[in-house]
Amino acid sequence: MKSLFFVTKLGGRGPWRAGAALLLAAAAALAACSPLKLLRPGQRLLSKMEVVGADRADQDRLVALAQQKPNTRFPLPKLAIYLLGNRFYDSVRTRRQLAAIRQDFEKRRLAAGDDSAKLGQLLNRRERKLNRKQLVLDKGNAIMRLGEAPVIYDSASTRRSVEQMTTYLRSQGYFRARVLATDTARYRHNLLLRLLAGRRAAADSADRAKLYRRVTVRYRVRQGAPFVVSQLTASIPDSGVAAVVARGQGASLLHVGDRYNEDAIGQERTRLETLLKSNGYYDFRQAYITLEADTSYQAFTVRLRTNIANPGPGLSHRVYTLRQVTVITDAGVGRSLRVAVADTLRRAGTGQRARPQRGPRLDTTVVDSVHFAAFQQRYSPRLLAGKVAVRPGQLYSLPRTQLTQRQFANLDMFRFNPVTYRNVEGAAGADSTATGLLDAVVTATPAPKFQESTEFGGTYVANLVGPFVNVRFKTRNPFGGAEVLELSTRVGFEGQYNRATARPEYTALFGATAALVLPQFLVPFRISRDFSRYSPRTRFSLSDTYVSRPEYTRTNVELTYDYIWQRSAFHQFVISPVVQNVVNTTSISQDFQQRLDTLRIRDGSPLYQSFRRIYEPSMAASSLFNSNDFNETRDARYFRLFVEVGGLTRDLYRHAAWYDTAVAVYNFAKITADYRRYHKLSPNTFLVYRFNGGLVHALTPTAGRYTVAYDKYLFAGGSNSVRAWKPRRLGIGGFSPTTTNPDGSVVRDYNSEQPGELLLEGSVEYRFPVYSFVKGAIFTDYGNTWTVTADPQRPGAQFAFNSFLKQFAVGSGVGVRLDFTFLILRLDVAAKVYDPSAPADARWAIKRFYKDSEHEPAFNLGIGYPF
Repeated sequence: MKSLFFVTKLGGRGPWRAGAALLLAAAAALAACSPLKLLRPGQRLLSKMEVVGADRADQDRLVALAQQKPNTRFPLPKLAIYLLGNRFYDSVRTRRQLAAIRQDFEKRRLAAGDDSAKLGQLLNRRERKLNRKQLVLDKGNAIMRLGEAPVIYDSASTRRSVEQMTTYLRSQGYFRARVLATDTARYRHNLLLRLLAGRRAAADSADRAKLYRRVTVRYRVRQGAPFVVSQLTASIPDSGVAAVVARGQGASLLHVGDRYNEDAIGQERTRLETLLKSNGYYDFRQAYITLEADTSYQAFTVRLRTNIANPGPGLSHRVYTLRQVTVITDAGVGRSLRVAVADTLRRAGTGQRARPQRGPRLDTTVVDSVHFAAFQQRYSPRLLAGKVAVRPGQLYSLPRTQLTQRQFANLDMFRFNPVTYRNVEGAAGADSTATGLLDAVVTATPAPKFQESTEFGGTYVANLVGPFVNVRFKTRNPFGGAEVLELSTRVGFEGQYNRATARPEYTALFGATAALVLPQFLVPFRISRDFSRYSPRTRFSLSDTYVSRPEYTRTNVELTYDYIWQRSAFHQFVISPVVQNVVNTTSISQDFQQRLDTLRIRDGSPLYQSFRRIYEPSMAASSLFNSNDFNETRDARYFRLFVEVGGLTRDLYRHAAWYDTAVAVYNFAKITADYRRYHKLSPNTFLVYRFNGGLVHALTPTAGRYTVAYDKYLFAGGSNSVRAWKPRRLGIGGFSPTTTNPDGSVVRDYNSEQPGELLLEGSVEYRFPVYSFVKGAIFTDYGNTWTVTADPQRPGAQFAFNSFLKQFAVGSGVGVRLDFTFLILRLDVAAKVYDPSAPADARWAIKRFYKDSEHEPAFNLGIGYPF
């Protein structure tokens, strides 16, 4: 997902001093609060809970099983926040407000009389107000709900925790495990008293009255030796089932010598059920499978026996084959048509006509042994037949059923597409050993043919409000082959500060894209039907972008031809044999041209290449593995590998008479890799890290120099990179770019983009819940870009193994995310910690963030997570 980005600066030291004073005041207020004041007589505060004696592998699970845990301290002191809100909480006042609301609405109800509309509105408003006040009465004010109420120690919860921990340990093979719980009362003396006394202050009479108010619960685990599996046997009276199980024994999750584990046993039962349902046993259920454990033979060993029972005395499990496969491609259309013409059917007994009997569809055709039924065939039956993985004569197969549903869903043609089976009555007679027959029906409900979405938004840059609008239009099945045609346009205006005129001006952006996606590979040869399981697609895309700025006017036209397929639900491949890009700058101001020439001559910057006439022919391929979901709520991995080679064909036409030598064609190779790991520490807490790198270099020289097109270079900095730096402004290596002021002084250049040929960067981020849909984050980013070869104009920019570690830029910060499920808004505040391109005595930028405006924290506003 693309992110929006802006950077703003806080001027002067006043705000930081005020912020520091505010933090000190808040800390003093929190320190003055004591949770012991909220305890009733006989209550004790759970201040610490720990599990000792367990293996590290079981530690986290045992801690999670504890029924009571102390209040959260990291990353926010939830109890202290609750106590702060409690200072402003008045339950008596809230009850008076509740009574006043009831009285006020009772008067209004009497005044409304018999007007049902007014009464309904009054009741709705009354319920909303009462619910808000009742929430305050039950859970406290907004500040209290942001924190956590004190955890009152409950000995019954401790006993339940011991029982659950013991049960869990035995399920993991520790049959002789014991868990003992002890609670230790303690009183933590006031910190100020300890500091004044220089030692632990003696408890006074008030202290003695508070003895045993804080409790530490310690669960001591004695696991003992685990029981291991010494023998695996099976008892399967059905010979057919036994044969299938024997063939799949190599994939068994249970092995001799493994520790007894009920989780593995449950997974093995699921595997056996799936195995049998993949071999024709349509009505087989996991309830038929049991595993018996016998520990009576030898100490610390267990013998496992797999029992698969028959459905009844004298009965055996039946194998089913498919008799007929039918695809209904307009399910629900008939009802929709009747509703549209007001031909609805009323309930029986009203004298209206009876419901008509269901009959065959008006148009039924057979393709590749699959029946396609519809009132009118709007989708290509031949194409849909390639998406149906079940066929008449096959054994029933759960994987093929799921594959059919997935392939129909990937078409983006149908809202629903369940595959159901009907048992053909009497096909097998009374013989339970005979093969049964099934009729398969794919009931596909068409999605709307047309879909339109419009997005409005705005930016605020250089004191100018910049509106933009995105309009997307999608049409399904425009040519009858289940194609998807998407058209989109974007119009936007954004403010920018023009240095030449010393005033803010607007930048205009106009863009249009047309994309056609075909649900098959468009190739001149026949592809095996088995390849359809990978959901092959062909995509044509044409886009045009027009940018008008005070400095220049530029257009970019791009044509791509892609092959896309899914190796699995998480793994996608894309091969682009044709990528054609034409860049043209139609006008450029004299001042900006001088700026480009200065950067090129003084610093060797390739920025000038973006404003030439450029033709970029290339080929590309990418592999993307992503086991996460949209909201990134899983313990998952992400890896993207991208390779591109461009300009290989330029020698075919570069010396032709008709070729325009003013058009630049670059010959290059580029590779990037992005790896992300999402560790789920708890249901709402994650530790996420990322490594991102890339390399681009020219294969042959252009105009006597090894260079590539500007947009192919690698950049660092921005809301999805090292967030403490502006977008594309980090780098290069240890080189420090400079610029000349109008008065002739030379200063460091913070505003020019810094393109590099080698990129190495990474991030570590801890994500945690704050309150309801509000999430927080603490992060550290690092990275830089370098050149591959030495550049005399940019000393220190070349990558070297003996110095690159010292040239990593480091930035840290905090973030707030508003998670609305369908949309995630993100605000990150990042400060520079280490700047490798600064002078040697000023590289630790964290020491200067309040002295230098360029080292003040950067604010990044974006949509979606940064990675």
